[in-house]
Amino acid sequence: MVKVQSWAIIVFVSTYHQLHHPMYYFLCNFAFLEIWFTTACIPKTVANLVSQSQSISFTGCLLQMYFVFSFGCTEYFFLAAMAYDRYLAVCYPLSYSTIMTSTLSRGLAVALWVGGFLVISVPVPLISRLSFCGSNIVNYFFCDISPWITLSCTDITLVELVCFVLFAIVILGSCVITLISYISIISTLLRIPSAQGWRSFSTCSSHLIVVMIWYYSTIFLHVKPSIKASLELKGMRKRCLYKQTVGLMVDKARY
Repeated sequence: MVKVQSWAIIVFVSTYHQLHHPMYYFLCNFAFLEIWFTTACIPKTVANLVSQSQSISFTGCLLQMYFVFSFGCTEYFFLAAMAYDRYLAVCYPLSYSTIMTSTLSRGLAVALWVGGFLVISVPVPLISRLSFCGSNIVNYFFCDISPWITLSCTDITLVELVCFVLFAIVILGSCVITLISYISIISTLLRIPSAQGWRSFSTCSSHLIVVMIWYYSTIFLHVKPSIKASLELKGMRKRCLYKQTVGLMVDKARY
């Protein structure tokens, strides 16, 4: 269902020339991200649910973790970029077309994709060198970093520190950019006496709802200085599962 909705957005935007604007270009990238994000974890999860073995190789687990978190980090970057795009459109409408050109939007999209994959390239080599000599059961529906590396019989302090710093930069950094953008948008609209300004806000409402769902379901789960502390947030892990399934379909329906 998520893939159908995402492909529908991509085809619809590609078909109608009136929608060939930076906002919809970022939206298509975001929809394409959702396709691969769900592909990285949901099929194997479903296979494990219907299979008796419920197993995955070490290499397969490492690759799944890398792609899930790479796509996830890239989605954070695109949410911030979409917020900044709306900030320029609402706060600087006369200069918007000259600032957010097609060249800039394409270059920004490429940088965001590359950045998302480079971020997770830092902890992956550290995790691949860990030794696992005890239990081999990952207590989660995909190879998440937290429940996986706690199975290691070697010291994971460095991995914990690296993951905390990177996730704090990615999640909180994109959150700050998004928050500042919407504070500026709302303050600008409050100075417009007519209802026209708030009609402009309707172009931001869908994105804002997606941002709230996304950050609410992940920020408290991953930005924890201790991996073991994050594992204690069972309620948050359930919310993350909700984000992986129902939340993704709601995101697309909103757009």
